[in-house]
Amino acid sequence: MQPKLVIRTYAPARRYLLAGGALILGLLSLFVAFEWGRSGAGFDSLAAMQQRSDLHKRIRELEEQNREQRVQLASQEGSRIGQTRERAEVSRTIGELQAQVARQTQDLAFYRGVVGESAQSPLVKIQQFRVIATATADAYQLKLVLGRPVRPEDAINGTVGITVEGSQAGMPISFELAQLTPDKLRELRFNFRYLQTLDQDVTLPAGFKPERTTVEVRTNRKGVQPVQQSFLWSAESN
Repeated sequence: MQPKLVIRTYAPARRYLLAGGALILGLLSLFVAFEWGRSGAGFDSLAAMQQRSDLHKRIRELEEQNREQRVQLASQEGSRIGQTRERAEVSRTIGELQAQVARQTQDLAFYRGVVGESAQSPLVKIQQFRVIATATADAYQLKLVLGRPVRPEDAINGTVGITVEGSQAGMPISFELAQLTPDKLRELRFNFRYLQTLDQDVTLPAGFKPERTTVEVRTNRKGVQPVQQSFLWSAESN
């Protein structure tokens, strides 16, 4: 009796195609289930995409405004040479432009953080700066509030430098913190996780007319750029 001959077809390509199709179908099912779960939890993908588009548009607008302000600032810097009275007026205008550019730069950093660029956001933000007048002439209290623009995971520490700019005898002049405090304090120190308020008493030189204050916040972490912002001098009654 002769043995039967059995012929089997070997098609590896078909097996690979079937396996690949099953893998793609499984991934598609997982994606659909993921989107269905997010939708059930109240997440609107279309609304999120629209919000992201609006934020990117706002970023472009702020960048354009920053470019225009910097051009205007450069033009004002070039016209500083002149009479003494003109110098004081130009200095005041430059301070206002610098303060506006600083505010717009912080707004730009905030919107970048919202759309996923939070890695470029500063670790410390100047939440508030106030000047409080006291009963003594030329004596004031500087009140500075620092916060964290992103979710803090640990404490942050560093120093704060303060410069008061204005005019004296009709000439532009600026004073560092060490020149305004009796103990020659060069900088303020901070250490916090969520929020910290710093109060510092200063005494202005006689005849000095303050116009703006520049605050520079420096952290002790390597590679982190300092945060600098200017504020127009506006003393509040105590």
